Amino acid sequence: MTHPLIEAGRVGRPHGLDGSFHVTRPDARLLAGSEDVWVSGRRERIDRRAGTAERPILRLAGHAGREAAEALRGAPLAIPADRAPALEQDEYWAHELAGCSVWDGERRVGEVRRMVPLPSCEALEVARAGGGDLLVPMVRDAIRSVDVTARRIDVDLAFLGE
Repeated sequence: MTHPLIEAGRVGRPHGLDGSFHVTRPDARLLAGSEDVWVSGRRERIDRRAGTAERPILRLAGHAGREAAEALRGAPLAIPADRAPALEQDEYWAHELAGCSVWDGERRVGEVRRMVPLPSCEALEVARAGGGDLLVPMVRDAIRSVDVTARRIDVDLAFLGE
C-alpha cells in the first residue's frame, strides 16, 4: 500500500459471543464508508455493524468467537488516507501534521511527534529541539498557522506560557 493509514478507532472489549467488538475512540467519518479496515497491517473485511456512530460495534470476517475479538483487543483500526473524506478548511488528519517542524516566528521549537486526543480538543505532541516535550492544543490562540505543504506550524509560545 502506498498511502499512509489513518487510525479510525481501536478494537475494544468483545460484544457477545460471535466475534463482535466495541470500537474505542471511533472516528465516525472514517468508519462510515469503510467496507474494510487494516488491523495490525492486514486488510480485514467488516462483515457486521451494530451500535451507533458514536459507539460502534463491528465484527471482522474470519474472526468468529469471543476469543477472536479478545485477541484483537487494543489493535488500531485504520483506513488508507486516500479513502478519507475531505476535511473542512483548517482541519487536518494526524498523519499530515506528524513530522512538521514547529516554530514561534523565527525561533525553532521542535517537531510534531503525533496528535493526541484530549477531552476538550486535540493537541500536538512536540519533541522540543532542546529536549523534552511540549503539548500544543489545536486552538487558534495557540497555533498561528499551519502549512502542510511546507511542513511548518507556527505557534504562540507566549500563549502557552513558555
